Amino acid sequence: MTRGRPRSFDRDAALEQALQVFWQYGYEPASINVLTEAMGIRPASLYAAFGDKRRLFSEAVARYQATYGAFTAAALAEEPTARGAIERMLREIAANYTDPAHPPGCLVISGAVNHGPDAAEVEAELREIRLQGRAAVAERLREGIADRELPEDADTDALAEFIAAVVRGMSRSAQDGATAAELLAVADLAMKAWPQP
Repeated sequence: MTRGRPRSFDRDAALEQALQVFWQYGYEPASINVLTEAMGIRPASLYAAFGDKRRLFSEAVARYQATYGAFTAAALAEEPTARGAIERMLREIAANYTDPAHPPGCLVISGAVNHGPDAAEVEAELREIRLQGRAAVAERLREGIADRELPEDADTDALAEFIAAVVRGMSRSAQDGATAAELLAVADLAMKAWPQP
């Protein structure tokens, strides 16, 4: 029985390079040529290893969430108070979104901002991830009410939407060249909207 030729490239490293390209350019502008050049492979190898550009993008987004974007879920899960969780999340966003080691902003927010009909499915995928993140924040806020950190009548959905809007704005500001210090100031201002118990 003959076996196929082994892959001559590191799939994980190639996926990381694809992630960086999608993060920098977005889904549609990241052409197969740009992707394969960054990944150091031929188009045929991309299709053999990842299926197609659409599936490669989904895999890159999953990798982003498990690595670069994992700090938000960690903040919500690890901090003992709802306020501490949101404040840590916003402060870590300020540092992460401006880290010069990778493209600025958030891939999940900016990966498909401007797209044609062919990329509507990509935008829907990213929107669903953002909505899940907003729901996780709202749930953490409801826990804050249960723990009597927040007033019983606090509008957790409105507060979660406010926080999501701040996060989207921080991502765009980072892409426009805002510094970590500038975004930390935004985070501090956002926390002033925290309802008092």
